[in-house]
Amino acid sequence: MKYDTVGYFEIESSIPEREVNFYSSIFGWTIKKDDDHYMEYYRIETGGIPGGLLKRPDRVPPTEMGINAFVCSIQVENFDATQDKILALGGTISLAKFAVPGRCWQGYFIDPDNNVFGIFEVDVNAQ
Repeated sequence: MKYDTVGYFEIESSIPEREVNFYSSIFGWTIKKDDDHYMEYYRIETGGIPGGLLKRPDRVPPTEMGINAFVCSIQVENFDATQDKILALGGTISLAKFAVPGRCWQGYFIDPDNNVFGIFEVDVNAQ
């Protein structure tokens, strides 16, 4: 297991079915709805780094507001220790630690320049 590398990406969508069709048609990705997730969520298998597609929880950012990009999540060995480092260096919590049942502990943060990123610790016992 290699830690501190990008291990997962996510795409937000106001109309998830549209983006499922878009990305699977272009790249041949396998995208399946995850009915066990607490929000509308789809798992993406790319043949490389896995990802997810979720229902956008907020308004679509205007195009003239800069880059609107995928969110990358970095796999870490210890979620809590990494969170402590993020906060100590001026980062803030965007979405607090939560369980992705049977998979991992996940959370999202904002860096000092307002960029969002995620971290996750694999734990098949996460509930």
